[in-house]
Amino acid sequence: MLPIIGKTIIFDNFPDPSDTWEITETIGKGTYGKVFKVLNKKNGQKAAVKILDPIHDIDEEIEAEYNILKALSDHPNVVRFYGMYFKKDKINGDKLWLVLELCNGGSVTDLVKGFLKKGKRMSEPIIAYILREALLGLQHLHNNKTIHRDIKGNNILLTIEGGVKLVDFGVSAQLTSTWHRRNTSVGTPFWMAPEVIACEQQLDTTYDARCDTWSLGITAIELGDGDPPLADLHPMRALFKIPRNPPPKLRQPEIWSAEFNDFISKCLTKDYEKRPTVSDLLQHKFITQVEGKDAMLQKQLTEFIGIYQCTGGSEKARHERLYTKKSNFSRSLISSLKDVDDLATLEVLDENTVSEQLEKCYSRDQIYFYVGDILIALNPFQSLGLYSTEHSKLYIGAKRTANPPHIFAMADLGYQSMITYNSDQCIVISGESGAGKTESAHLLVQQLTVLGKANNKTLQEKILQVNNLVEAFGNACTVINDNSSRFGKYLEMKFTPSGAVVGAQISEYLLEKSRVIHQAIGEKNFHIFYYIYAGLAEKKKLAHYKLPENKPPRYLQNDHIRTVQDVMNNSFYKSQYELIEQCFRVIGFTMEQLGSVYSILAAILNVGNIEFSSVATEHQIDKSHISNHAALENSASLLCIQADELQEALTSHCVVTRGETIIRPNTVEKATDVRDATAKTLYGRLFSWIVNCINSLLKHNASPSGNDDELSIGILDIFGFENFKKNSFEQLCINIANEQIQFYFNQHVFAWEQNEYLNEDVDARVIEYEDNRPLLDMFLQKPMGLLSLLDEECRFPKATDQTLVEKFEGNLKSQYFWRPKRMELSFGIHHYAGKVIYNASGFLAKNRDTLPTDIVLLLRSSENSVIRQLVSHPLTKTGNLPYSKTKNIINYQMRTSEKSVNLTKGETGEATRHARETTNMKTQTVASYFRYSLMDLLSKMVVGQPHFVRCIKPNNERQARKYDKEKVLLQLRYTGILETARIRRLGYSHRILFANFIKRCSLSIIMWNS
Repeated sequence: MLPIIGKTIIFDNFPDPSDTWEITETIGKGTYGKVFKVLNKKNGQKAAVKILDPIHDIDEEIEAEYNILKALSDHPNVVRFYGMYFKKDKINGDKLWLVLELCNGGSVTDLVKGFLKKGKRMSEPIIAYILREALLGLQHLHNNKTIHRDIKGNNILLTIEGGVKLVDFGVSAQLTSTWHRRNTSVGTPFWMAPEVIACEQQLDTTYDARCDTWSLGITAIELGDGDPPLADLHPMRALFKIPRNPPPKLRQPEIWSAEFNDFISKCLTKDYEKRPTVSDLLQHKFITQVEGKDAMLQKQLTEFIGIYQCTGGSEKARHERLYTKKSNFSRSLISSLKDVDDLATLEVLDENTVSEQLEKCYSRDQIYFYVGDILIALNPFQSLGLYSTEHSKLYIGAKRTANPPHIFAMADLGYQSMITYNSDQCIVISGESGAGKTESAHLLVQQLTVLGKANNKTLQEKILQVNNLVEAFGNACTVINDNSSRFGKYLEMKFTPSGAVVGAQISEYLLEKSRVIHQAIGEKNFHIFYYIYAGLAEKKKLAHYKLPENKPPRYLQNDHIRTVQDVMNNSFYKSQYELIEQCFRVIGFTMEQLGSVYSILAAILNVGNIEFSSVATEHQIDKSHISNHAALENSASLLCIQADELQEALTSHCVVTRGETIIRPNTVEKATDVRDATAKTLYGRLFSWIVNCINSLLKHNASPSGNDDELSIGILDIFGFENFKKNSFEQLCINIANEQIQFYFNQHVFAWEQNEYLNEDVDARVIEYEDNRPLLDMFLQKPMGLLSLLDEECRFPKATDQTLVEKFEGNLKSQYFWRPKRMELSFGIHHYAGKVIYNASGFLAKNRDTLPTDIVLLLRSSENSVIRQLVSHPLTKTGNLPYSKTKNIINYQMRTSEKSVNLTKGETGEATRHARETTNMKTQTVASYFRYSLMDLLSKMVVGQPHFVRCIKPNNERQARKYDKEKVLLQLRYTGILETARIRRLGYSHRILFANFIKRCSLSIIMWNS
């Protein structure tokens, strides 16, 4: 094995050559010094010596060559190494002597030139023999994790016995066990592979040992034609042409065999991932033709050397070698993995290397990385002190390379792009549940508020409070995340063209309302219920809101909460209650509105406590009866409706047949469903009302001329991919939403990027990626997609969850769907993030999400104006309350249930007209809301230039500094991080529109033209 890279050699330690070697004649000039023939004074052995000036600039090259020769010169096709010497000379300067085997036969370039000078060309068997010997030498290097990087005719020398030797390892690269790629642009221009040239301009480009294969292919052309392709061009012009031109060929391919042409074609495959290795080439027909003819061909070569060597050597053209050092990245050559901020610049781009990089950095609390222009964020599960005012200032208007990767850098990128290009921006945060998406969204808002600081400090304070408030109502504790988003949130921050923040708007999607009435084992209800219980208890107001102090409400009872004191005495809940009250006040809610919010939340908990018992009537029809009237009275009081009317609406329903209204009793099961549906509806619409109020209070009042000049930065924080022991309808919706976000990512990073290259005739290698469009079609297509089939089954009164699963199985002819054996009511989906098995129990009921008209009408009779607003209008197509610009209440009267009440202007007429519309089973299904929500979300996102933050969850135990390699690798795979790095490495990830380019650079263009 080779010695470790980076151990600097100490020249003084080498012996003086004067005692052993004597210079006899000059051979020629090398890249860094002259080459002489020397004689060993002790045994008469002849050798060659490269004499070098040990100056700092070439220390790396000298060290590389010394290490490689010392370790690898024991191969018959690698020049033998006799040692390194150091000659001190105070007058002329100290010199390093690199003593090597003497190759008296000259280079293969000399030989081919000699042939051509005499009007002949080298025979193919001799060419094949030379190339085979060179391949064997390269195979030896590659097997020992070394790439030559400067293969050419002048670096393949011949001995007078017909031996073929590789020489000149000054720019060769030693690779560790994991770094099998390099990123330094080195070599002699005409022989350099396209991927090596690309490293000159692109920091995120790398290559592997197959760059030597390309150079050998060019050398093969040199052996046929006498010169490499493009040799008549200036070297810099050649560097420009090589990546853009098709692979070169022999000048007259028709005069050479098909095997020789094919060998060259294989060597010069432009996509280096598809280019053969030297071991593959040794099996090529052109090379295997020399098998068994070694002695004969070596003898012929010896004869040719004697005839043609002098002829060709007289006019040797020397092509100078390039070695481009990157100031920002050369450190990676000699430093540890810790210095790599951009994963696309890793020399080896495979799963293990990327994971190793992340693990090492994570152990040192480095949690942010780039992949080109995309940010990777590992959840640290601890406070790292990375978000102070000082940190914030570092990233304001700074170059990306000036500081380590950071979420603040992404905020600045979005902000500066918005101002520079005068266009909307969108920051998409994705990752599985518990990966840190919500916290990342908080930090983005925090930094964008700093960047867009306006004169109105109150506005800034309001915007900063928004996330805290909506997360109290929309987040909950799950088995894998203590603060899991149970809804989708798209926050748009509004700015003036000069960059001052002037407002904000939230769009909320797909709240998991079912959590209100039921939580899985180990999970909790929405945070707000616990906050208000503890806060109201502290303020001695539980009785005012009819909340019990001796027993937890049914909707809060689980293995977490055994006694109500567990909630009331929780100091964290108390502090959060104070924080939420402050949020309401800062944003601008009135105390009356706040009281209504508490009343509705308390009413929901009391509604959940209503119990039903079965009563048999004379007609033998099961009828339900409320057995605990205290809960009924409490609920009615808090909802400001009549208790008897609430009882009637829960225990019976009206059916209109031929113009006649018939009242039918509800069974206990039906009454329980109505009770739970009421609680879910109240909570879902309350959440929507709060969001609408926030939007109204934070809306920017544009000038009369309009707000066309307003710019925005949108931040998407949506529930992450989930896979629990039991996955239900909620997980299906969440995971479909994540499929859509992944598709959006794929389109931007892969599909549209590669189409752009094709449209502009840019020579770029196609990157394979996991396209999840077919899976999305299986979910969303009409009429045979999964959601359409679900809606269709919901329209059949006799449909069951079993018939639903059978319908799925009969119609979803897709590789992504399957039915697990011996699992009733289950089906499996192969998502982009892995396989998930869903339990279909309750799917139909959850999708219908119906609320009886009787309940709607009753709630419209409430004396509480906020409650009336919750049910006065049909929901939008996305399942939310329609946004109304009017906030003030104007009285009018409406008669319902023989009771006159005050309602809001705008509710008249529509109240009765839309009552049934609000509960229409055909239009109001969760699946239909979901479909339109995805459409609405995407329509907002596509307006802006996207930026991506990929959150990674390092372990399932939520432990700081614990790195679960398999867990991380799984996320790297399904999010396409490696493919992303490859396309960012090969492509042009930072593009601006041509019009913007002209606007910014017109002066430079004019000056260049003149």
